[in-house]
Amino acid sequence: MTSPMASSRLARVVAALVLTSCALLCADASVHDYSGERFVSSGNAFVLHGGSEGVYASAKAGAFIRFEKVSFTRSPESAAAAAAEGGNRTSTVTAVIFEAGDRDAVGGTDAASGERALCCTPSMAERGACTEGAVTHRASNATGGWPKVLSASFPPGGGLDAAFPDETVPVSRTGMYTLLFVHCDASLAAGAAVNAGGKTIWKNSRGYLPGRMAPLLPFYGAMSLAFAALAAYWFAQYARFWREVAPLQSCATVVIALGMVEAATWYLDLAEFDESGVRPRGATLWAATAGALRGAAARVLVLAVAMGHGVVRPALAGMRRSARVAGLGAAFFAAAEALEVSENVGAVSDHSPSPARRMLLVIPVAAMNAVFVCWIFSSLSKTLHKLKARRMTAKVEMYRRLNNALIIAVAVSLGWMTFEIHFKSTEDYSERWRAAWVIPAGWQLISFSLLCAICLIWAPSQTSTRYAYSEEEEEGEEDVDGGLEDTRPLIRPGPLSYVDTWTISVSQDATKIILRTDSGVYAKAAGDGGKRV
Repeated sequence: MTSPMASSRLARVVAALVLTSCALLCADASVHDYSGERFVSSGNAFVLHGGSEGVYASAKAGAFIRFEKVSFTRSPESAAAAAAEGGNRTSTVTAVIFEAGDRDAVGGTDAASGERALCCTPSMAERGACTEGAVTHRASNATGGWPKVLSASFPPGGGLDAAFPDETVPVSRTGMYTLLFVHCDASLAAGAAVNAGGKTIWKNSRGYLPGRMAPLLPFYGAMSLAFAALAAYWFAQYARFWREVAPLQSCATVVIALGMVEAATWYLDLAEFDESGVRPRGATLWAATAGALRGAAARVLVLAVAMGHGVVRPALAGMRRSARVAGLGAAFFAAAEALEVSENVGAVSDHSPSPARRMLLVIPVAAMNAVFVCWIFSSLSKTLHKLKARRMTAKVEMYRRLNNALIIAVAVSLGWMTFEIHFKSTEDYSERWRAAWVIPAGWQLISFSLLCAICLIWAPSQTSTRYAYSEEEEEGEEDVDGGLEDTRPLIRPGPLSYVDTWTISVSQDATKIILRTDSGVYAKAAGDGGKRV
């Protein structure tokens, strides 16, 4: 028995580990940090993307974008280049904040080339539309003076630093807002270019969550309750029929537990982000890992069921097949983990990641999903054929229900994938950001619905052993798949109540007892064993 002193010491150690983990894994995140960021060439301008978020505005609670110690440092080479061109010339970095609907107010069309340009060109300056070398923008009184423009200039004569004042820009209307830092000076691109520093803080009237993420907070709260309800049903059946539990049902318990952890961790992650403005990387990493692990475990479970594990055969046939299933599951987990971490850990903006980078991570996951689907349906077809050949009607009906559930799940998944592709391909400017949360929510609901269907079909019950495969081993038998065929009984011997219909009678000469069942007619004579006739 552990002493109180030892328990207290253990509690202090655990608390220290938790605090250390939070210190290492938590990072500022409603905050867009620009440390180490650099400008990239975009047309005739140099741009640093400062963030994009859907912002909910309200008269009761203020929404804002706050600049805190935002500054830029140019290299000595670029300062020398600027001094050589003209010692008194001022180089300026401009911050432009605009709503997606006002995007046409930023930049202009060059009459000479017909192309869109952020920086004012000579032909645009000749028309009096802007000042040559400056960022082109038009403020509208109808939108309250948006877009908002702030400037920071490098001192003439070779100064290295340009700093924005610490300023709060109030947001009075709901929309998708983007912040761009732009400069039009080619001399700033010389040498090691310009390094950024400081941060901006974005806040909704509802909290610190970006607009696309905000509806996911109540959604994951509801999903946590749904998983809790499923777990309560499952564990009630588990406790009631614990003597009848098969290994497959224990695997389903693991999948349910992982789903509960995933939903609860996502909820806690988003709730902490929304409340404090700090997104805990540790919680996000745990949620992403739990989701990837649950997805891999669920696919392996369905594949094992489709192969007949625990119903038609006691184990996956042979070490080679088991290794292939385990290897595919591990590969799917690694690919899904990479995708989830890339999309979620440290993500603080509604701005989508690079399409090329995301495609590199999506393709392996999609390919392995296709392999799982093909393998599951192929195995399911073979298992159904075997059960029909042996006239195991109860098991055939159970597998038909599973087959129907999988067909529905795959059809809905393909439809949802088509909708997601259409949604994202037709939303160039994120103007439908308030509906974007339904994409990840839909995938969660499809996965949860399939898990519920499997749990209902395979729930522990008093007849679980009726569907369990005999544990006796026989060797040297050919299998229809190319391995070993099972010629053993498909169910354990049971009472006659398992036979759908049966009658018993006595022969006319009273020398035989005759039993008629769906599977045949059996006769037993005095002093003789039962024979099928």
